[in-house]
Amino acid sequence: MEIIETKIPGLYIVQPKVFGDHRGYFCETYNEKTFHSLGITNKFCQDNLSKSSYGVIRGLHFQLHPHSQAKLVSAVVGTVYDVAVDIRVGSPTYGEWVGIELSEENKTQFLIPQGFAHGFSVLSETAIFSYKCDNLYTPSAEGGILYNDPTLQIDWKVPFEKQLVSEKDTKHPTLKDVKTNFVF
Repeated sequence: MEIIETKIPGLYIVQPKVFGDHRGYFCETYNEKTFHSLGITNKFCQDNLSKSSYGVIRGLHFQLHPHSQAKLVSAVVGTVYDVAVDIRVGSPTYGEWVGIELSEENKTQFLIPQGFAHGFSVLSETAIFSYKCDNLYTPSAEGGILYNDPTLQIDWKVPFEKQLVSEKDTKHPTLKDVKTNFVF
């Protein structure tokens, strides 16, 4: 397993070793001992799956401290464009984001620490997306940032007329108006 640093400290790309032959493939997507040896000590306690069709944009979501969640995410089926935005007050990279394509083919994972807003768009006909979280979902701690916040300028890789966004996700505040309690 290879851990690749991004331009934002603590935000990692995870590339599992894939063993394939004529029968298919095998890869280990999580091993606590391996992650700990690489300095990643999250204790994951909840796994989620979502299925979405082409053009769906989910996000940008987060949970407030002390219910914040680090996430290890991947596309089990299909292809998504995954985005993490630093929302830690006082962070030198506050408001910066990293986007990466995750797919069934590349088996790449994205490790998003607590203090980040997260979202993704579906680039394939359908996608099944996996989230491994280090804290339980708490509805009262839920927060969000407008997915098309003009200050973030995220290109979701889906033409505007094909974007499918929930009504809830169109009502989130912009980054400058969001209230968070993450401190760097």
